[in-house]
Amino acid sequence: MRQLAVDELPALCAAHAPRVLLLDVREPWETAKARLEIEGVPTLCIPMREIPQRLAELDRSRLIVCLCHHGVRSLQVVAFLSQRGYESVYNLAGGIDAWSIEVAPQVARY
Repeated sequence: MRQLAVDELPALCAAHAPRVLLLDVREPWETAKARLEIEGVPTLCIPMREIPQRLAELDRSRLIVCLCHHGVRSLQVVAFLSQRGYESVYNLAGGIDAWSIEVAPQVARY
C-alpha cells in the first residue's frame, strides 16, 4: 500500500494537480465537521460503505488520495481499489486528524 504523509500532500497535488482526486471516505456528518481542501484539486466524498456501488465515479487515470479521520478506513479503501486494478491510489497516513495537527490547524479536530 502506498502511504502518503500529510506534509507530502501539497507537493504531490502541485506536481500532479490536473490528475489528483481527493477521495474522502468519511461519513457525511464527519465531512460537515472538517474538510480537507486544496485549491485546484477536486474532492469527492463517498462514504466507505458506498465505494463498491459507486466505483464508476472513480476515474482510473486519476491519482487518487484516499482519506478518512485517522487513515484506517481509507487504507481499506486503497486495498479495495488496488485489488480492482486502480494503480495510482494512496492512503493519507493519519487522515484529516494528522492534517489538522501538522498542516492546517484551522481545520477542526473531532
